[in-house]
Amino acid sequence: MTYCVAIKLNAGLVFLSDSRTNAGLDQISTFRKMIVYEKPDDRFMVLLSAGNLSISQSVREILQIEQLKEHGGGEPITIWNAKSMFDAARVLGAAIRHVYDRDAASLRQSGVEFNVSLIFGGQIKGEGMRLFQVYSAGNFIEATTETPFFQAGESKYGKPVLDRVITPDTPLDEAAKCALVSMDSTLKSNLSVGLPLDLVVYEANSFQSDKVVCIDENNPYFRMLRGSWGQKLREMFDSIEDPMWHGEQTDIPLMIQTGRNQPLKKISTPQEKLI
Repeated sequence: MTYCVAIKLNAGLVFLSDSRTNAGLDQISTFRKMIVYEKPDDRFMVLLSAGNLSISQSVREILQIEQLKEHGGGEPITIWNAKSMFDAARVLGAAIRHVYDRDAASLRQSGVEFNVSLIFGGQIKGEGMRLFQVYSAGNFIEATTETPFFQAGESKYGKPVLDRVITPDTPLDEAAKCALVSMDSTLKSNLSVGLPLDLVVYEANSFQSDKVVCIDENNPYFRMLRGSWGQKLREMFDSIEDPMWHGEQTDIPLMIQTGRNQPLKKISTPQEKLI
């Protein structure tokens, strides 16, 4: 399995992925889930992948040569000449359908589901940054102000901190920290996600990035973050009062009268016989 997260902010984009794949308890390997497509001073795009590894690797290879032919002729659209990220996402969708047409029937005969989930984002000169989540059918949705991040893979463990912290106005470095905390929460709770990690931070309108890093278990910042996050969580938990049950003990009792019914309770009596 894997975990990928991408965040779209006013200031730029943050992409983070792990690199663990497993096909059983004794089949654990490391494969990169992130690839950067860059054309200096013209476009910067990042693709994150989760799901069946053979499918996602095929899509990544075909994407670099896939051509989308428009009705009425004209030059075929590729990710390298697309005028917008929307068109580039359409090319990605076409690449997924290409792999589906080629492999889905054979996979189905072997009992394997055609399963791939992709996050694709970046910026092409002439328009703003855009971020898309792309599904197995090649269709996609776009990030909005209300939904500024996408996740793929084991998303449930890392989502709460993203929900509480991320807004479009979040600074880039703070968002990168939040993404790493989200990843750490996932690493802590799910063995199918593992190091090393790939992190890219992209500043709006730069069309390149020098903040590209591979993070392993020896990375000093990530080691500090993991230890600090666990410690601060424990300190915050300990600072919250234990529940007090009755109003005479505290101003914030847990047990109060409400309009709801009490939980169902069945009390056994001597007259009742066990069946």
